[in-house]
Amino acid sequence: MNPALTKIGAQMSHLTGVRAIMKDIIETLQAGAGKEFINLSAGNPLILPEVEQLWRDCTAQLLASSDYGEVVCRYGSSQGYAPLVSAIASDFNRRYGLNLSERNILITPGSQTLYFYAANAFGGYCPSGQLKQIVLPLSPDYTGYGGVSLAPEALIAYKPALDIDAAAHRFKYRPDFSQLRINEETGCVVFSRPCNPTGNVLTDEEVRKIAALAAPYNVPVIIDSAYAPPFPALNFTEMTPVFGDNIIHGMSLSKAGLPGERIGVAIADEKLIQILESFQTNMCIHPSRYGQAIAALAINSGALAEISSNVIRPFYRQKFEVLESTLEQTMPDIPWFLHRGEGAIFAWLWLKDLPLTDWEFYQRLKQENVIVVPGSSFFPGLREDWIHKQQCLRISLTASNEEIALGMQRLAKVVERVYTKSKVKS
Repeated sequence: MNPALTKIGAQMSHLTGVRAIMKDIIETLQAGAGKEFINLSAGNPLILPEVEQLWRDCTAQLLASSDYGEVVCRYGSSQGYAPLVSAIASDFNRRYGLNLSERNILITPGSQTLYFYAANAFGGYCPSGQLKQIVLPLSPDYTGYGGVSLAPEALIAYKPALDIDAAAHRFKYRPDFSQLRINEETGCVVFSRPCNPTGNVLTDEEVRKIAALAAPYNVPVIIDSAYAPPFPALNFTEMTPVFGDNIIHGMSLSKAGLPGERIGVAIADEKLIQILESFQTNMCIHPSRYGQAIAALAINSGALAEISSNVIRPFYRQKFEVLESTLEQTMPDIPWFLHRGEGAIFAWLWLKDLPLTDWEFYQRLKQENVIVVPGSSFFPGLREDWIHKQQCLRISLTASNEEIALGMQRLAKVVERVYTKSKVKS
């Protein structure tokens, strides 16, 4: 059968960003039977024994509870499972000195769903026909933002300023406030902190400045905190979540060990929560309550925050250090720059003056049985032609230390061959 698709049907049936590249990666792994690939492309968190045990313990507690039937066998509120909403409000009030009530919180089936709600509630075409923009103030950013809007032309990203330490082979992206435009044409602002793919953490001052620019126009600022404290706490530098009247603080429990349960959280002003909750009611009624129930137990006991800061964070920070030290020891004398590792489960490498595209380099690296992700997938909404987009790679930290080190050694050899060949030709 070959049904006729609507405009939205055609748009949503196509893969965007990394999802399109993952198809090639899966085919490569399947076709390479017998080859030992070092796969540094995955965004799937590793199963850590302590984390898995936490969720086993919480599941056992739920199974033994008289609440089990109510959780699994009945529908619930569109806002989310009440004990989880209460647990988050209490935890954040105590931890950050807030005054949240249950009316400030919405549970969604994963944070990607939350950004879909927000992007289409606040961005896109108004009844008047005006197009409200979805602004990404700092590019590159999460590739998933490229697929959340039903009006893809609404998405617009801004090129960042580059803070470069040439001697140390390090750099950092910063918002370029001289270029950033937030005005009456803006519907909402979205960015991740810590950032997937770069590991960048915007400073508190930068976040407050963006929120202040948006406030006069009643524009919501959605902060994707999927890697932020207090859970999963995958920040390698000190940072504090920033809250405000026009800020939607988006969270996920995926990197805290529950990616299979799809639990997202929105914390915001009551009026913003009501809009998003109505969107959710129409779309899916409510997310799975089983995952919410065990999450409530883990948060109330304090175990989730403790494991996040004492197990999950040091585990991935140590892997970044392995990658960092290996590159320092093996990379040839070319202009390479590693983004400062401030959080998340990825490293971001910029190969300045790369003589071929990031996609072509990805193909060369596959021949050495190493798989990374070409960086050009992570610039959704950036309409400017910028060569930098084709000079970057995202490298996952979800492999063993030995695999990460060997993968970087092989990458360094490919870099040396590519740049040497280019010099010979010129």
